[in-house]
Amino acid sequence: MIDKTYDAAAIEPRISARWTEAEAFKAGAGKRDGEPAFSIVIPPPNVTGSLHMGHALNNTLQDILVRFERMRGKDVLWQPGTDHAGIATQMVVERQMAASGESRSRRDMGREAFVERIWQWKAESGGNIANQLKRLGASLDWSRERFTMDEGLSEAVLEVFVRLHEEGLIYRDKRLVNWDPHFQTSISDLEVESREVDGHMWHFKYPLAGGETYEYVEKDEDGNVLFRETRDYIAIATTRPETMLGDGAVAVHPSDARYAAIVGKLCEIPVGPKEHRRLIPIITDEYPDPDFGSGAVKITGAHDFNDYGVAKRNGIPLYRLMDEHAAMRADGAPYADAVAMAKAVREAGGTPDRAHVDTINLVPDEYRGLDRFEARDRVVAAITAEGLAIMVPETDPRLGPVKAPVAPEEGGETRALVPLVEAKKIMQPFGDRSGVVIEPMLTDQWFCDAETLARPAIASVREGRTKFVPQQWENTYFHWMENIQPWCISRQLWWGHRIPAWYGPDGAVFVARSEDAAYEKADAHYGARVALARDEDVLDTWFSSALWPFSTMGWPKDTAELERYYPTSVLSTAFDIIFFWVARMMMMGLHFTGTEPFHTVYMHPLVRDKTGAKMSKSKGNGIDPLELIDEVGADALRFTLAALAVQGRDVKLDPARISGYRNFCTKLWNATRFAQLNEARHGIRVEPASLQLPLNRWIVTELSKAERETTAALEAFRFNDASAVLYRFVWNLFCDWYVELSKPTLSGSDADAAGEVRVVTGYVLDRIFVLLHPFMPFLTEELWAETMDGERETLLCHTEWAGIDFNAPESADDINWLIEIVSAVRSVRAEMNVPASAKVTMVAISPDPLTADRLKRHGPQLTRLARLEAVETSGEVPGQSAQIVVDGITFAIPLAGVIDIEAEKARLAKAVKKNEGEVSRIDKKLGNDKFVANAPDEVVEQEREKRDAYRLETESLKAALARLG
Repeated sequence: MIDKTYDAAAIEPRISARWTEAEAFKAGAGKRDGEPAFSIVIPPPNVTGSLHMGHALNNTLQDILVRFERMRGKDVLWQPGTDHAGIATQMVVERQMAASGESRSRRDMGREAFVERIWQWKAESGGNIANQLKRLGASLDWSRERFTMDEGLSEAVLEVFVRLHEEGLIYRDKRLVNWDPHFQTSISDLEVESREVDGHMWHFKYPLAGGETYEYVEKDEDGNVLFRETRDYIAIATTRPETMLGDGAVAVHPSDARYAAIVGKLCEIPVGPKEHRRLIPIITDEYPDPDFGSGAVKITGAHDFNDYGVAKRNGIPLYRLMDEHAAMRADGAPYADAVAMAKAVREAGGTPDRAHVDTINLVPDEYRGLDRFEARDRVVAAITAEGLAIMVPETDPRLGPVKAPVAPEEGGETRALVPLVEAKKIMQPFGDRSGVVIEPMLTDQWFCDAETLARPAIASVREGRTKFVPQQWENTYFHWMENIQPWCISRQLWWGHRIPAWYGPDGAVFVARSEDAAYEKADAHYGARVALARDEDVLDTWFSSALWPFSTMGWPKDTAELERYYPTSVLSTAFDIIFFWVARMMMMGLHFTGTEPFHTVYMHPLVRDKTGAKMSKSKGNGIDPLELIDEVGADALRFTLAALAVQGRDVKLDPARISGYRNFCTKLWNATRFAQLNEARHGIRVEPASLQLPLNRWIVTELSKAERETTAALEAFRFNDASAVLYRFVWNLFCDWYVELSKPTLSGSDADAAGEVRVVTGYVLDRIFVLLHPFMPFLTEELWAETMDGERETLLCHTEWAGIDFNAPESADDINWLIEIVSAVRSVRAEMNVPASAKVTMVAISPDPLTADRLKRHGPQLTRLARLEAVETSGEVPGQSAQIVVDGITFAIPLAGVIDIEAEKARLAKAVKKNEGEVSRIDKKLGNDKFVANAPDEVVEQEREKRDAYRLETESLKAALARLG
């Protein structure tokens, strides 16, 4: 007999230990002969990580699929592992060293000692996430756990790098990257967090060379002149004045008539010693927007991604202004000499030599070595002092709200001209881990030719060999892949896969699988032995992750696992890493194995708080899944996440909903205990054709239907639909109705009928354990083991999924009619405020023969379950009755003397009026474009949900009012 109370905290560790002891999740465990393989690779969490709600959702959904397919007899592998997380891990260990009072920095320790310290940290603390996943119930093959820097995966990374280099698909180049000044490394776009901050837009004059002038004319759409003046400058606006020092040109749109007369002319950068002012050309390009600002854009190709594209298209030199700390450069020749070199580059024309241009430091001597933001302040002050800031009246609306001016003749003050500096919100890039402003920087890095690798990966999705679920994510995939840029794969860190490249004394590069092989290449190149220096950089973490589906299975060796489980079956991941991970796995998998790494990519939703807001530490709205597991158990959390996982819609996680599914666990536990108390017989396969009782034929029919619908939903990745089917069947049909309807039989005198109920009860519960197991593995495994006299043949996780395909429509219709009519009567009682103790009469109005027969057979159940005093028939509806219609037959419930009919009508009408007022109020709010535009998305969505709830309640109230006539 199971305990009286369901105790998840006691059950879950015990079941977890049982699975571990039985090696229940090893690859192929429980497989049946002739069944195909089914494999999933876990998106490897960072080795530094702890389980968050996104992990909980994704791993719950993966585990549901894995357990489902394992129970269908397939040869299942769910591959576990963790990612070395280069920058995150290096940061954690450095912080740990500082917190422990260690005086040495990593640079004091040296590379080898610091990397050894990280390996030591991993051995001590790097397994937390795996243990947390076990608490969630993730049925991974832990015996095969991999790490992106273990020996085998490191061999795969080395092989891929060398092969791609030999094929010309990996190369070294000087390009613009996201530079993190704190960690002094390039970082990926995913590691850049764009934040809206308070910023400024400065407006400056770039004087035309030689004092030239032109007529500046602004016109309206009809060609009417609005403004005209003679100018000797071109106006630009910038949020980063310190980068003006590296400008290579000013660009205007080819269609912008205002500047047509000065295109091809030179203008002067208005900063630095006057005698050494640089001249740069005014060019045309499609990038500038004539309607934004002045329509003229300064081009600083070495410090802005958009400008970089303009510079490349137009052969504009790329002048780097900052060092690895994002301080203004202090190296190179004096400023006067640097300006002369830049002039020579401009006058030479053609495509500038990037390496030579990068040696030119165009930071004026007085700004060299300054922090970039201090340099900004000094540049602005110098330009303003020289009178080259755009000046406007201090009442200019671009300066912000001001009081209406009073004319001098009316006693007001004369308004002065002030520099045009707009205070405005700007989007600024920050390192997601360092928290410092990211600097777009021109640096020497290793790149992968992603465009070439992307072509087969695009074709795989276009031609249907790999599909996305939901399908609309294919558009995101295509957008990124068809606009792909070279992939920067190098990082200036110590923790990671060190790039297998060695440099000779003249800078020649030798890429090889080992140092000895590099020396062999160098010997052949130089004709003599020379000293080689290995590249200091490591590879982007995403590089090793891109190999994950095949490297974890032993590639580059030809292993049995690779033959059996690759390509994998499904990838479950989040939309924000479609490009960073999914696309790159597609590219690498196709290039090195000739096969797509997975046939389906399921994009799981994002988990948000109950209002729809993104969870974050700063908002304090995050939910710790481990705390929830402690509170309600893993099964309740898992079922909640599955129930909310609607395709294409984010999960709004309300802790109250989780508590509700905790009650679902308790409901099943109590129903199982009731069955045990009534001697239900488990482990017996039912033969449906032999069932005599309509009640039993009905529940087995409904069970068969639930099995079919659950299977179809899981095959289509509709986890919420599968959850809804099971919840309805288990809670509503079995626990509520079957248990209640079977009580008279169990306590009656017909021993054969009671025996049939006991067998069917045990069988249906066994099948419930099977169907719910992927969602609630701990509870169901416990109940499976504890409800059988003696040992079960297998663990539940290895039990056969398929059940009985049975349909008895007459019995199903019969019992469902009973359920529907009892439910309808109960609804009327609740809606009309009929006291629970009051018994009422139900009158069938001119029932047909089938209904009359049903009323006769089910009369005792009807009166007991619906709390009826009597069931009668009549040709007319009695006065003051509530009416319901079931299967086309009207049933009346006379309420005279039971409730005050008129008072109830008034109450319902008042409630309808109130709700309609609320709907109208919300409609007005949502019809306000300003509210919808300015309110947070989650607030707008809350208002829509409230409106829908009021509408639904109003429909119910009106239906109740209509029943009273």
